[in-house]
Amino acid sequence: MDIASRPSEPVENPKVADAAPAPQSPPVIRREDYLAPAWLVPQVSLDFRLGAEATHIVSRLSVTRNPAGNGTATLRLNGDQIAPLAVRVDGREANDWRLDGADLLVELTGEAHEIEIETSVNPAANSQLMGLYASNGMLCTQCEAEGFRRITFFPDRPDVLSTYSVRMSGDKAQFPILLANGNCTASGEGEDGTHWAEWHDPWPKPSYLFALVAGDLVANHATFTTMGGRKVDLNIWVRPGDENRTQHAMESLIASMKWDEETFGREYDLDLFNIVAVSDFNMGAMENKGLNVFSTRYVLADPETATDGDYDAVEGVIGHEYFHNWSGNRVTCRDWFQLSLKEGFTVLRDQLFSAAMGSEAVKRIEDVRVLRIAQFPEDSGPLAHPIRPDSFQEISNFYTATVYNKGAEVIRMMRTMAGPERFRRGTDLYFERHDGEAATCEDFVKAIEDGAGLDLGQFRLWYSQAGTPQVTATLSHEGTTATLALTQTVPATPGQSEKQPMPIPLRVALYDRDAGEHRGEQLVVLDKAADSFTFEGFAKPPVLSINRGFSAPVAIDFPRVDADLVFLAAHDDDPFARYEAMQGLVVQHLVAAVSGRLDDATRAEGRAAIGAAYAAVLAHPALDDLMRGELMILPAETYLAEQLAISDPGAIHAEREALKAWLGTELASELRALHDRALAVAYSRDAAARGARKIKTQALVLIAAGDPAEGARRAFAQYQAADNMTDRQGALMVLASLDAPEREQALADFHRRYAGNALVIDKWFSLQAGALGPRVLEQVKALAGHPDFTMTNPNRVRALYMAAAGNPRAFHAANGEGYRMIGDLIRRLDPINPQTAARFVPALGRWRRIEPVRAAMMREELERIAAMPSLSRDVREQVTKSLG
Repeated sequence: MDIASRPSEPVENPKVADAAPAPQSPPVIRREDYLAPAWLVPQVSLDFRLGAEATHIVSRLSVTRNPAGNGTATLRLNGDQIAPLAVRVDGREANDWRLDGADLLVELTGEAHEIEIETSVNPAANSQLMGLYASNGMLCTQCEAEGFRRITFFPDRPDVLSTYSVRMSGDKAQFPILLANGNCTASGEGEDGTHWAEWHDPWPKPSYLFALVAGDLVANHATFTTMGGRKVDLNIWVRPGDENRTQHAMESLIASMKWDEETFGREYDLDLFNIVAVSDFNMGAMENKGLNVFSTRYVLADPETATDGDYDAVEGVIGHEYFHNWSGNRVTCRDWFQLSLKEGFTVLRDQLFSAAMGSEAVKRIEDVRVLRIAQFPEDSGPLAHPIRPDSFQEISNFYTATVYNKGAEVIRMMRTMAGPERFRRGTDLYFERHDGEAATCEDFVKAIEDGAGLDLGQFRLWYSQAGTPQVTATLSHEGTTATLALTQTVPATPGQSEKQPMPIPLRVALYDRDAGEHRGEQLVVLDKAADSFTFEGFAKPPVLSINRGFSAPVAIDFPRVDADLVFLAAHDDDPFARYEAMQGLVVQHLVAAVSGRLDDATRAEGRAAIGAAYAAVLAHPALDDLMRGELMILPAETYLAEQLAISDPGAIHAEREALKAWLGTELASELRALHDRALAVAYSRDAAARGARKIKTQALVLIAAGDPAEGARRAFAQYQAADNMTDRQGALMVLASLDAPEREQALADFHRRYAGNALVIDKWFSLQAGALGPRVLEQVKALAGHPDFTMTNPNRVRALYMAAAGNPRAFHAANGEGYRMIGDLIRRLDPINPQTAARFVPALGRWRRIEPVRAAMMREELERIAAMPSLSRDVREQVTKSLG
């Protein structure tokens, strides 16, 4: 909402009252229009008088003219829903200022000035959770991407780097802990029950990395000594009573610090590192310098309330935000088009860290699954964009799987081509060149190019071209020579109809069918529209293993007979390739079934091949259970839909469920034996026990599909006997999809057992919204009226409605009720929290890839949203692109 119609404080200055309202349709911001800031702000001093309903802020900016700027005398300070209570230049009340929409413009002469601005905000009323807001009695900030301008007027852009000094004062009983970036330099008692603290961050940072937290908190404390001998105090701050669930987070933080030193040579640079867990948060976590703010779900974990997946997520996100200290903080982004500079690189770093902490093979499979479910559909839809976008209206809409996950895959390809050692030389050079700077993606690529000795000229196309490359492979054999012919196409995407070939590094191996072995893996790079590669010494046609380790984020079109896929599933020594063979076997069968290409005989043949492969997986003595559990998971319906130009979600769901039921029946005795074996393994956090819990749930899924009564009996017994959340949640997930009396009994018990624990009650909502029963939409509607549901907490909204939007049975209901439910949610949520509302639009935006009847209903919902008279720019941009 614009400043004229709803200021934070009563407007008294006529220049504020007469200001033009912010535009409803913001202009398109283009990367090619980048201009260096006219003024720099080397130092910032902030004074906060804290209050839940009124916080008063005095900001003092030391500004200097930027020699690289355009020479304008106008200092533009961004604002958003705030009003200046006072503006002073060099200690005197300023008259030469005005508002331009939401921004404050000050006319200056000379080369350097001191600007002082007073503002006031109401944290309790800030439902957008951007800027300074209240969360469960605490005050905290979220400033990425453009939230700092909701606190005070500032050149709120990532290429303005400043050192910050912060003073906070407030009621000691209400806010006993006062935290900000950097190191605490002083603290003391005030009058009338107040106290104060002063903080200083010596490292220049952009405004999006500013952070402040005040509240009633307790800390899990530890120390870490860096490789240079610096002793760092570590604190994880939580609400009283939650401190016993922070040990895993602390261990993950220490492991992250050690791993980053050993793997990337990066040492921490402050005397203090704080993490704070908050209940209300738009994102998962935020890397503010020295003061990371996290959603509680990525901090709190114990066996009773957190699954093995939750433990992994805590470890990965703790690592991700810590790694940002260098890849994002010490070297930051020049502008928001370079977001993947920090996020893609840091996702790769957290993936490598998690792989080192656990199973490298399983982690790689998990990462690829996320990419295929979230990013591949993004790449083929109306919101497709390069990892370095060319334009945007609202930067929050580009915190996407493309920027993060595909961005990580692009950097991983550089690492694959260079090798780990040369890649490390490139990253060392990057940090050396750009420490303390706001850099670009080109700066990163150039450093890798120079440090690793690679020619990445053509590779830069990965940063500018959207879309998932399609690689077609054929393997021929003549005499003793095998020839691999490859072609690539990069499909047209919005705004990019013509694409150039990109370098695609593919790890390949050719297996001797009789020996069951290959003669060594090779890396081939397809950098043309078409190319071929020859391999000698094969008396018989070999079996091709391609894109091993998922060396490139591409779709491979290589039709194979079932026998070859069964062979690779049994013999491939690359764990990802073995998984891929299993997936390919199922995908080929289900796509053919959905497309109507199977008669009774070919359907039976396909199922028999899949059944044989699954039976081998269940019985394979050399497989660890973590990998066995991965191989048991059927391809997601979202990924299956990506294999079809136009998909019928109802048909995909029906065929996948039918195959699941067939497997559960055909392999009933093996699955029951596997479940029984896993039940006997005691709880621990070691790999064997975690694997047992994984196969326990996957066995239950298939058992229940083949025999619902037996599935309900086993799931309820597992639920009752569970001594950990992984087993309890896995059992409840199965029960939630069954029409059995045990379902309601277990759901009621789960809610009663965990009442008041917000994170676990989120699970309760999600499990029901993600259930596969015929009444799921009715259940979601009932849950929306539950006393525990609220529209103001992003975690709770996502728990219910994101689970429903990701549930094909609910979202793609034939009558369109699922589409209407999500459309209604977006309209209700947008005035409260536009960022969260915008996250639901892409599900409706897939209408072009859906069969005509459903597509028309999806488009109708988008049109209803677009017709709203007052719509945030977050949602409007997404909807407009989805309809365009």
